[in-house]
Amino acid sequence: MIFSVNGALLDTLVLSIVERSDTYGYEITRELRESLEISESTLYPVLRRLQKDACLEIYDKEFSGRNRRYYRITERGKCQLELYRSEWENYSSKIDNIIEEVI
Repeated sequence: MIFSVNGALLDTLVLSIVERSDTYGYEITRELRESLEISESTLYPVLRRLQKDACLEIYDKEFSGRNRRYYRITERGKCQLELYRSEWENYSSKIDNIIEEVI
């Protein structure tokens, strides 16, 4: 992909994935990789930032004899995601108008 993905867009994508169901880092990375070129080393700082901003909370769950860290969206995260979605709709509409020359 030749277009860069910035922090706010990554936050939006991660919150959207976690909103569907609690999940763990590798699964989030796998889902993002279906559409974007992203590494786990890019994802984990995003997860930490969202946790620090109280948009995500974490809990551990045993899997195959070891703990796996899961992420859950918080109420604050849901509010932030709604803001991101609204902004994205507005932004993408403006970009589409320019690209498609439908002004």
